[in-house]
Amino acid sequence: MEALDVMAASENTPAVARRTVRLAIKDARTAKSLTQTQVAEAMEWSLSKVMRIESGEVTISQNDLRPLLAYLGVRDKSRVDELIQAAKASKQRRQWWDQPKFAGLLTPAMKQWFSYEVEATSMRIFCAVYFPGFLQTPDFARSMVAFFNDELTEAEVAARIETRALRRQGLAARKVKPNAQVLLDQSVLLRTMGQPEMLGRQLSDLLSAIEEGWVTARVMPFTHPSPGIGNWEIFYLGAEDLEHAVLYRENSTKDEIIDDEAGLLRHLSQWDKMWHGSFDEVASKRMIETHMTAHLGNGNAPQG
Repeated sequence: MEALDVMAASENTPAVARRTVRLAIKDARTAKSLTQTQVAEAMEWSLSKVMRIESGEVTISQNDLRPLLAYLGVRDKSRVDELIQAAKASKQRRQWWDQPKFAGLLTPAMKQWFSYEVEATSMRIFCAVYFPGFLQTPDFARSMVAFFNDELTEAEVAARIETRALRRQGLAARKVKPNAQVLLDQSVLLRTMGQPEMLGRQLSDLLSAIEEGWVTARVMPFTHPSPGIGNWEIFYLGAEDLEHAVLYRENSTKDEIIDDEAGLLRHLSQWDKMWHGSFDEVASKRMIETHMTAHLGNGNAPQG
């Protein structure tokens, strides 16, 4: 079987190329007021094939892309060549999340999320309940995922724990790390899940990432209205504009990828309000240090 290298996965992944192609196809279809069913019938494909291409679950071959672009009215040679090259780039080497052992255990949105994460130049992450997966220590990840063992199979639990470790390794291997802004609801600093020292070690790990300079963290106070109970992350795959932005949102064991303009604008607006309404970096770091010391020292942890 083809070798899969976690370090290699952090460089030159096909996420941007795949996204470029699928959005071009969707935009061209919409511009001609065609449904996915009409495209499927015209191309003599299954409807599910069109849906999976447009959602980014699968790539499209160059041989399929050329006639599809012609049918959709995309005939400018330079644009066609650009999209053909993108389709070619989207089929680069398989990544760790493509391993057979993960088959059927990760959601389509999750696999897209991983491919965006390893290419992201910057991130905006809101944590309403728990720390972001790529920052979770092994102990915290096991405790966090095991909480959903009544909704996930044992294999799914094991896979999700392992993916957190692989994501940490992938980020550690990146020569240039993303600029990650992490916004923690204040309750996240209090959630021990019955293991105070485990939370203390998790907070220490977060402080290490902050000291490395690629993570900036703020704590959103209890006095600020909460937008919901789920975590969500906005990745920028290049410039920090809507064209290069994509959102991953999860709630319990449900998740989805959102990259439409309205959805992105709504979450970015929420982000700005919460970020600027939170404790600044200095005060937030002091709070994290206080909670870390209390939990590692088995003392009485602060209540806020």
